Amino acid sequence: MNIQKRIKEILAQEAAVIAAVKVTPEFEQAVLALRDSTGKVLTTGMGKAGHIARKFAATLCSTGTPAAFVHPGEAAHGDLGLVGKDDCIVAFSTSGKTNEILEMLELGRHLGLKTIIGITSHPDSNLRELSDIILDMGVIKEPCPLGLTPSASIAVMLAISDALALTLMELKGITAHDYGLRHHGGYLGRKARTNNL
Repeated sequence: MNIQKRIKEILAQEAAVIAAVKVTPEFEQAVLALRDSTGKVLTTGMGKAGHIARKFAATLCSTGTPAAFVHPGEAAHGDLGLVGKDDCIVAFSTSGKTNEILEMLELGRHLGLKTIIGITSHPDSNLRELSDIILDMGVIKEPCPLGLTPSASIAVMLAISDALALTLMELKGITAHDYGLRHHGGYLGRKARTNNL
């Protein structure tokens, strides 16, 4: 195997699926729903998608939109209590068929969950039926030699979540000072405080 060639191929495949995402009016609807939410902004996902959902919540927090991650497995054991009236949730699931997520969203409606934004790929995703807004990742072929390891799909999720967070940040007019108040530590905190961005 030519290792360098293979790495270049994988990077190219992941870049290509990100570039292929169709930015539809639903993306604008999602950003406005997050901006206008009168309840909490929550995120959820299972497995690798859960890591992206958790990272998305952290990025939202540091860019001026308080958010929290809800683990769908833990939701079944009491953490669903975090869901309240008028909350907005962003659910990440490539297949859109993960039982823990679907059950959590269905039951969350009874607790007042107002807006569900689904980020999914599969055309027959059950998440599409439960969501108010769908952000379509497109059909993705994973570069894994087995076709199983989520990598390109996760790269797309990450890119979409970053696009939402950064657009929302701009829409809200978040300044370096605002950023520094939320992210005061480390190199980025120091840059924000000294306005050297």
